[in-house]
Amino acid sequence: MVTLPTEAIGSIPRTEKVMQAQRQCDAGEIDAEVMTTFYDEAVRLTMLELEATGSPIISDGEQRKTHSFATYSVEGGTNFSPDGLEIPFQDGHVRRLPRLTAGPFRFILSASETLALAQQYTQLPMKQAIISVSALSLFYPPENLPGYTREDFLEDLVNEQEKEIRACFAAGAQKVQIDFTEGRLAIKLDPSGSILNGFIDLNNRVLGRFSDEERQCIGIHTCPGADHNSTHSADVDYAELLPSLFELKAGNFYIAMAAEADPDRALRIVARYLKPGQRAFIGVIDVNNPHIETPEEVCQRVLEAARHIPLEQLGTTDDCGFSPFCDDISTSRATAFAKIRARVLGTKMASEQLTLQLRAQHG
Repeated sequence: MVTLPTEAIGSIPRTEKVMQAQRQCDAGEIDAEVMTTFYDEAVRLTMLELEATGSPIISDGEQRKTHSFATYSVEGGTNFSPDGLEIPFQDGHVRRLPRLTAGPFRFILSASETLALAQQYTQLPMKQAIISVSALSLFYPPENLPGYTREDFLEDLVNEQEKEIRACFAAGAQKVQIDFTEGRLAIKLDPSGSILNGFIDLNNRVLGRFSDEERQCIGIHTCPGADHNSTHSADVDYAELLPSLFELKAGNFYIAMAAEADPDRALRIVARYLKPGQRAFIGVIDVNNPHIETPEEVCQRVLEAARHIPLEQLGTTDDCGFSPFCDDISTSRATAFAKIRARVLGTKMASEQLTLQLRAQHG
């Protein structure tokens, strides 16, 4: 019997109450203690609805990651300025990262803390998404900070992420997923591949601190961005990223694929470079498209992936998280949950068809 694993990426659009409360909190109209009550309710509702999709493993929908998946760990830090690196999206809007102004670098919020608070709301296994050290490395300014070199910063960064991953497992995470959305962007910033290679090496400094068994529960997510239904690097050829991606010392890879212009070509590249002991969770849901996929559409995408990737190394996922920034209202919660439900049902449908094919082949 073929049973393909299926997992979401992490983020679910915030509830309207949380978005309104966040605006009030940012304006100083309510304090952090009051904000916590809104987070609690949003997490409870989100996890209840994720359970209803039939998902075998869930997250808290990143409802507590204050403003975004990328900056949660430094929100409120006194040694940061808001005028960091700008990331332009295809539709013309821009996101800006914070800029480190002084050392040392320390996490203010660990994803393990949000996970621990969420565990009470489900009996299902949970996964936890965290931001990559390579993304966080972009917080360091181009010029050296007095008394705190870039290498000092990177060593602190690696130490902080190792602690975060270990704390997530200690808090009960079955999977920890590292969001590496900047992988494709790195090639756009530097076509020579030098920045990408540096990102791979930096992430491997963290991953190298874990055993082979631990790395089987750690994954890497790559996508071209998903914010206001727009991307930042979808125009970058996957062939420039995927060979390097699988050099990361992780057991699972969550790869955006549903929105690719030529998924068959991209799947062939995945199949060529995927290593033994690694599993490719292929994106079968386009999170930037308001169309809600049918289970049948998902099933066909899974079967296409199965023509290239060994079944024991295949899984399914969404192309990205849904609305990973707190102010993104381009996708409704109802649409996100309907798409997730379609992925779960479509993956089950494909698993059943693949089982029948195997039985027919073996008489």
